[in-house]
Amino acid sequence: MPADGYLDYIELPGSDIPATKRFYGAVFGWTFTDYGPDYVAFDSAGRSGGFNAARRVVKEGGPLIVLFAADLDSMEEKVRAAGAEIISREEFSGGRRFHFRDPNGNEIAVWTTG
Repeated sequence: MPADGYLDYIELPGSDIPATKRFYGAVFGWTFTDYGPDYVAFDSAGRSGGFNAARRVVKEGGPLIVLFAADLDSMEEKVRAAGAEIISREEFSGGRRFHFRDPNGNEIAVWTTG
């Protein structure tokens, strides 16, 4: 059982469940468990969450999920090849990252060190 305050699960809008599974499976290797046509849970190296078709992206600027990539340039190419829109790139002290929109309109970031 997780401790109080432990980040336990992330649930994101997922208006197109099949496209969501194809995208995150192909790019990041996530695995999925279907719970009906409108919900799919994911596993990302032991971290879990879900995509819910009933939830909608309301506006830009909400919570940001940040993923890690050892080779950021290669990961950006995989994300782009899978059809996602790259919306920004930035460098900062200690690393760099890019942001993209997934098939549902969620803004996700990927970062690396250095």
